[in-house]
Amino acid sequence: MTDNRHMSTPPLDHPLGEKLGLRERKKLRTRRSIQEHALRLFREQGYDATTVEQIAEAAEVSPSTFFRYYPTKEDTVLTDEYDPLILDTLRAQPPGLSPAAAIRETFREIIGAMLADDRERVLDRSRLLLRVSALRARQWDQMRESQNLIIDVLAERLGRSTADLELRLFVAATLAVWETAGMAWVEDDGKGDLLEMLDRGMASLAAGFPL
Repeated sequence: MTDNRHMSTPPLDHPLGEKLGLRERKKLRTRRSIQEHALRLFREQGYDATTVEQIAEAAEVSPSTFFRYYPTKEDTVLTDEYDPLILDTLRAQPPGLSPAAAIRETFREIIGAMLADDRERVLDRSRLLLRVSALRARQWDQMRESQNLIIDVLAERLGRSTADLELRLFVAATLAVWETAGMAWVEDDGKGDLLEMLDRGMASLAAGFPL
């Protein structure tokens, strides 16, 4: 999960994207275009060597337009449209599912869609998050924010306090599963089955991490 607190629209190719008005769809296309050009330039000439001005020129927008969509260069890597969908999908899981099963099904639905539609973009962003120290520092802060959002949803599902220690430990472990599986997937250059890795991780978590 990444920093998209300023974003509330779904991907254009997600079913919810069809409900967007023309203006919102145009804004989402511009946002996507800027990010795609940024990722291409980062691949070609390196993250540190790429400037906001170069990204804006490649995307055929002004620097001021760039900053309307992305507050910093880092945000072109850290931002996506999926966090609201992840939370909504988790809320919609059948109430009888255990927390681990509800999160596993949420991962399968949202991450499956991301890989089907945006595999290369996801892999490019993940490589940068692994290799660029400034991005890793920002990502840590965002993981804490995502952790709190998931705690809120699970506390509501379970009728427990958001201060519940066991709940907080469970969510922290869940995000550790996601981060570790994602790192292993990137280190294998995206050749593995990320969904299968996440399934294994969540099954191991549910079983108490037996070794």
